[in-house]
Amino acid sequence: MARQGQETGGVTRVGIVGGGPGGLMTAYRLQCWADRPLEIVILEASERLGGKVQTGRFEAAPVPYEIGAAELYDVSPIDEDPLKDLVAELGLPVTGMAGQAVELDGELLANLDDVESRLGRGAREAVSAFDRRSRGRMSPRQFYDSDLCESFADEAEGGGFGRFMDRVEHPGARRYLDVLMHSDLATEPRATNRRYGLQNYLMNDADYMLLYSVDGGNERIVEELVRRTRADVRLSTRVEAVRTREDGGVDLVTAKETFTVDHAIVALPHGALGSVRFEGPRLTAAMAEHVAHYDHPAHYLRVSILFERPFWKDVLHESFLMLEAFGGCCLYDESCRSADPEYGVLGWLLGGDAALEHDALSDDALIAAALESLPPALAEGRELVLEARVHRWIGAVSALPGGLQPRPVELRHRPSPQDAPGLHVVGDYLYDSTLNGVLEAAETVADHIAGALATR
Repeated sequence: MARQGQETGGVTRVGIVGGGPGGLMTAYRLQCWADRPLEIVILEASERLGGKVQTGRFEAAPVPYEIGAAELYDVSPIDEDPLKDLVAELGLPVTGMAGQAVELDGELLANLDDVESRLGRGAREAVSAFDRRSRGRMSPRQFYDSDLCESFADEAEGGGFGRFMDRVEHPGARRYLDVLMHSDLATEPRATNRRYGLQNYLMNDADYMLLYSVDGGNERIVEELVRRTRADVRLSTRVEAVRTREDGGVDLVTAKETFTVDHAIVALPHGALGSVRFEGPRLTAAMAEHVAHYDHPAHYLRVSILFERPFWKDVLHESFLMLEAFGGCCLYDESCRSADPEYGVLGWLLGGDAALEHDALSDDALIAAALESLPPALAEGRELVLEARVHRWIGAVSALPGGLQPRPVELRHRPSPQDAPGLHVVGDYLYDSTLNGVLEAAETVADHIAGALATR
């Protein structure tokens, strides 16, 4: 295939490896911002677009549930929110989400009064002290800017999040906090840094962030991006190698065809980067170093169960709660996304070591374990099951997004600017393992390419 940017009347050709949210967002923003025609090809190894943004439907009843990303983060209380703006731009209605309750020994603790009643005055004081320390270490502005390397220059001096958590000496308070945060972290406190740990604690505070989901399913974001983006989409097309060219272009090599492009964007999850050969005098080493810097896998398992009715409405009044089972597991009320649901859907999100260990179980065993974890007040649900699904996301997110110390933004997206100036990377692992981070990566790369085109 000829290099299109040089031989077809000035049309710039862009190749995107990966049709997940990062690839789609980059294509959409490039299309909006570029000052000239683009030929965009999206090469996706699987049979669908959307990656970790996926909404499923049960067979027993066409009721939606989230297979991948369950919620979106609203940081507009602090500053501009590009993701919220994009969702509005796509014309998608949303529903707010919230949850404060933590289940311990079958009882729901919804506030500090409950903590004191169940665990004692000392536990309340220890949780309050932890909250004060956390706020003191990370203000709302630092929360918003936490992906910037200068925001946490003292990270190495302060030790990891495990050491920060170890300052909670009251056993009841530590137990409560571990359950509260575990599912969000998708890892263990010892395996991440203070910056990421604090983010996942403070996200429960409305001063720092709000939560919401897209009505009808978060995959509607993918559907709208696909509908509005002009691109040549090739499904079931795995890129085996990325090769630099002497003329500055990039070859994207598949089993059947080589795509030669002016700009290549590798929008793959970190765990998939190893499946691609990066060829070039310095590109091989640069990409190996890039992969190693971000090699901190974290894990999720999802168990979603359809019930005859939402039997929990008298007990669970919010969008989710944290169960003590599985080291700390988020239990979502998926039915809260519907105004008057006929059926009920609960979703269990297992994270970290528990997800990795339970991945060895069969789907049936996982479903049984999820049902067994229901608190006594919800035990009747075990007799109301209509259908259940299991989805495994082992190694799909990062335990240390951005790496131990985030790199300058201008460096993290171009692993080898000298050898491969036209090669960029996009992914949630570069920022915060959220859709907000994916969009930030996509917009950074789209802005750089559009700016480069405008100067020609």
